Amino acid sequence: MLPDRAFFDTLADAAKAETLPRFRTGVSVVNKLAGGFDPVTEGDRAAETAIRALIEERFPEHGILGEEHANVGLDREHVWVIDPIDGTRAFISGLPVWGTLIGFQSDGRARMGMMDQPFIGERYFADGERSWYAGPDGTRQIRVRDCGDLADAILFTTSPHIFEGEAALRYRAVEQRVRLFRYGCDCYAYALLASGHVDVIVENNLKPYDVGALIPLIEQAGGLITTWDGGRPEGGGNIVAAGSPAVHAQALALLAGA
Repeated sequence: MLPDRAFFDTLADAAKAETLPRFRTGVSVVNKLAGGFDPVTEGDRAAETAIRALIEERFPEHGILGEEHANVGLDREHVWVIDPIDGTRAFISGLPVWGTLIGFQSDGRARMGMMDQPFIGERYFADGERSWYAGPDGTRQIRVRDCGDLADAILFTTSPHIFEGEAALRYRAVEQRVRLFRYGCDCYAYALLASGHVDVIVENNLKPYDVGALIPLIEQAGGLITTWDGGRPEGGGNIVAAGSPAVHAQALALLAGA
């Protein structure tokens, strides 16, 4: 038995019960990275615990890959990929562009996914065939747009500071070609791309849980998401997503150093 939309909603609601009461409350932060800053809050851990408990009860035969707790059964046919708060820096800054990411893989391929932003009440879902929006202005199927050319594109990345060395040069080559670039939306930028508001996203050094839920959201809205060398993105790494094949190909060529 495979999950349905109702179960994804149940998981998102369980995470919301842990994250939303802690948002904009001065929640305590723990730094996971010696020599840098990789924050985690009690909301991250509590939300993932709540999601895992429901999955283990309903689908005990499934594996789970999560950010905050130990992975289980990654060699199983079906694996859930969880990031309880993607955009923890935004979360602790009071900026409502973080989200709970819940992905579902079969045989190593991303099949379904949800991005929930509980503060603004928006939920984006890929059901295996199509992508959907549900929020304050109703429910509807969403699609990417084709802006025609990279020169006409709106580009997002989490921050230009995530790129170093050669990667920074390649990212800048893309940024210099687009019409408009913006920073700082984390997973919400991917929801905007799937909805036809953004044209291309470039990021690097992502973990599998950073993209697991977003891959089907982009693909089932008609977009493309790959690594910088054109490979499958389930393993994370350097990622580029676009709303059209032409824009994706142009960005890919620059990111490959062409």
